[in-house]
Amino acid sequence: MKSRNALKAEHETELQKAALTKLSAELTPRGLITVLIVDQTGRAALEVLDARFRPRRVYAHLPFRWFYWGEEKDERASLLQIPQAADQIEAAARAGWREGEQGDISTDLSKIADAYRQ
Repeated sequence: MKSRNALKAEHETELQKAALTKLSAELTPRGLITVLIVDQTGRAALEVLDARFRPRRVYAHLPFRWFYWGEEKDERASLLQIPQAADQIEAAARAGWREGEQGDISTDLSKIADAYRQ
């Protein structure tokens, strides 16, 4: 039998996949190449190629309701407004992803909440 945390993580991954699949459905008709994956940490991600065929992973951050593809303010968009998020991601991909390693803003909010419970 799976633990409660394992079930929660599976459920979260499924919700991420659903949001990223909807995003992919917006980006693909615009001519962007996308691939839905699960990364080495178990998070769902959408790999999107830029104008120079460089991949960047777009993640769904469920607690903050963001899609994000880096750690800068202009590298995130609302998960609740998928067409507008697709506009932002398309513009960034057509301009070319930022140089350097992709930043990550993943935060496990349950760890923060647990710290306050003690």
